[in-house]
Amino acid sequence: METKTSLASPFVVPVFLPHAGCPHRCVFCNQRSTTGQEESLPSVNAVRRTIREFLAHRKERTRRTEISFYGGNFLGLSPELISLLLATATAFVQSGEADGIRFSTRPDTIDAPRMKLIARFPVTTVELGVQSMNDAVLRQSQRGHTAQAVREAVALLRRRPYALGLQMMVGLPGDAPATALATARQIADLGPDFVRIYPTLVLRGSLLASQHARGEYEPLTLEAAVALVADIYQIFHRHDIAVARMGLQAGPELAPDADLVAGPFHPAFGEMVQSALWLDAISRHLEKEGLQGGEVVLEAPARLLSQIKGQKDFNLLDLLQRHQLRSLEVQANPALAEDTLRINGQTCSRW
Repeated sequence: METKTSLASPFVVPVFLPHAGCPHRCVFCNQRSTTGQEESLPSVNAVRRTIREFLAHRKERTRRTEISFYGGNFLGLSPELISLLLATATAFVQSGEADGIRFSTRPDTIDAPRMKLIARFPVTTVELGVQSMNDAVLRQSQRGHTAQAVREAVALLRRRPYALGLQMMVGLPGDAPATALATARQIADLGPDFVRIYPTLVLRGSLLASQHARGEYEPLTLEAAVALVADIYQIFHRHDIAVARMGLQAGPELAPDADLVAGPFHPAFGEMVQSALWLDAISRHLEKEGLQGGEVVLEAPARLLSQIKGQKDFNLLDLLQRHQLRSLEVQANPALAEDTLRINGQTCSRW
């Protein structure tokens, strides 16, 4: 059963399978923190109940809907369990309540027998946890696969009509900005339909937490992580690859008094990256047009104002100080196109 998914943002019905199917734990992993659930495999009845509950809260009935198996390593489960879970979700597709199924899995679980197994079901999207394309970083992170496994997995998936998502991480053990940027470029060359970018966090109960406690690992600062992910975002933009998410979704488990030990977590991490991109674009425009020390009026679509101003007006304060501006005014202009603003009447694009 083969259908090509739409790349428009779907309504996602998440079914979490923390650690299920994982052959071992990577150094950064504590999925109770990242999924908000204890380590256990839900029953079929629990899966059905979860799907029904989420569907009941769907506001846009015409919006594309995908039932999504997240957490763990979906294709690392037994063939019988994979079939059972997919069949459970398929019933909702057949009834017209959902449009397809998506799941995330490890690159080394993509092979011909598993591809044949899932071909019977309305799978529309597959995400691979790539994390890095540097073999040394993968070894230190105890991923258990190589970059070549990613390339082979992508080649197999591209023979099917699935939308392909690739996930990468920055700040892994042994990683550096140069290797993270190289990973982004190699991922872009693989041509995924979308990507997710996650900064590495130190979570209580993970092997990384022990390394951090012994002084063997230091996470990126928030400022460094935002700057690095902004550079990576531009790589994917140049390749016309959608960035579906930057940073982990906020939850009570990721609070400093809960499971978050250290690392560049912020509930608005993605917004901070977008803001950093705007700051760089505006600053370049001011320098190019010789507007230092002058009076500046920024016009932007209303939905972009928060990104342009930055957290607590950080961007505005930075621009005022860096360029010694006499005044800086920000106005909403609904007539402007997306990703475009005007500076003193001149069009300025982020790119």
